[in-house]
Amino acid sequence: MKLTSIQVCAMVLPLCLLADATQAQLYKSVGPDGKVTYSDTPPPATQKLVETKSISTSQDFNNFPYELKLAASKNPVVLYTTSNCKPCNEGKTFLKSAGIPFAEKTVKSNADSDKLKQLSGDIQLPFLTIGSNKLHGYNQDDWKAAISAASYPDANRLPATYVYPQPESAAPASKPDSASTPPKNVAPPAPAPIKKPENDNGFRF
Repeated sequence: MKLTSIQVCAMVLPLCLLADATQAQLYKSVGPDGKVTYSDTPPPATQKLVETKSISTSQDFNNFPYELKLAASKNPVVLYTTSNCKPCNEGKTFLKSAGIPFAEKTVKSNADSDKLKQLSGDIQLPFLTIGSNKLHGYNQDDWKAAISAASYPDANRLPATYVYPQPESAAPASKPDSASTPPKNVAPPAPAPIKKPENDNGFRF
């Protein structure tokens, strides 16, 4: 049976929509006046295409508004905290009230401290990264400026159903490889007996 072009489009369209649900294209272009534009559609002929980036929308920000999705994909936010830290709690409260999606890394062990120092250069907390931008300690004005520079919306645009991920260790312990770890309560095999040569006279050279 020969299909018309309309019938083919009707069959292909759901597949295209399904693909768009898992991955989106972001386009960066520059106009004749030098103005940079970000869009989820290809730029017109008058705009010079500078960069095309594919982002997976299967993460937590799948249902984010476009502006928030773009900011979260280009400049993800990570907050390093520790227990009994008032500035850390104030920082978390500020980020949530501003509608900023972020991952929280906790610093509790020596390994966590080493990881923090490797990333930030010291062990001051809280420590915030917004893309490649690094902020030491909590200063609301500085955090606001950095968030705005990263193109996050001025108002809270998080969906009401969004749930922040659970905090994770800054330096999570690696799980041992079960294939290379011997089972417990199993004695190692006995060494094979050394066969003495028939003409061995006891000397070693």
